[in-house]
Amino acid sequence: MDMAIEINAKTSALLIQDLQNDVITEGGAFADSGAPAHAKSQNVVANVINMAAAARSVGMAVIHIHYIVEKGAPGLQLNAPLFQGLHEAGAMVRGSWGAAAADGLEPQDGDLVVEKMRMNGFHGTNLETLLKGLGVDTIIVAGAWTNFSVEHTARHGADAGYRAVVVTDGTSTINDEWQNAGLNFALENIAERVSSAEIIAALGG
Repeated sequence: MDMAIEINAKTSALLIQDLQNDVITEGGAFADSGAPAHAKSQNVVANVINMAAAARSVGMAVIHIHYIVEKGAPGLQLNAPLFQGLHEAGAMVRGSWGAAAADGLEPQDGDLVVEKMRMNGFHGTNLETLLKGLGVDTIIVAGAWTNFSVEHTARHGADAGYRAVVVTDGTSTINDEWQNAGLNFALENIAERVSSAEIIAALGG
C-alpha cells in the first residue's frame, strides 16, 4: 500500500502556473492545440481551486505564476518555437482577457503573484526570493503545460534544493500522451507525483 504523502503547510508552497485563459480556456490563443479539452478532461481548474482553498485554510503559501508580456511583446526572445508561437498568436498580453487567470483561479487576498517571460517559473523572476523569505522547502507544482512549464519549474526546483511535488490531476497539456510523457518519463526521479485529493488529505481536508 502506498504511504500517504506528508506536507508541512508552514514550509510548503502551492505554485499555480500558467492557468490563464490563452493557455487553457476555449477562445484563448492556444485553443486549437487541444489544451482546453485536455484541461477539462483533467478537471484541472476545479482540482486546483480545491487545492488552493485547502492550502489557504491552513496558512500555506499560494503563489500564482503568470506568463505576461507587454503589448507587442518587446524584449521577448524568439529563440524557441514555443516563444515564436506565443508572439505570433499575440498571446498573454498584460491586461487582456487571454492573460487573465482562468475563471475561479483569480489570485485571492494573501496569495502572491510572480510574472515570467520564460517557461521556467524561477528564470528571471522573484520566485526563489519569495520562497526563501517564506521558509519554503517544498514546492507543489500545478498548472499548464505539464511537459513544458510545469516540468521546467519542477526540474529547476529540484536542482535548487527544493522537494518538488507535481500534481497529476492539477496539471494538463494538450493530450494524454504528452501528459504521460511529462509525468512518467521526464519527471521520473525528479518529483513526487500525487493527486490533488492526496494533497488535500495531507493538508487535513
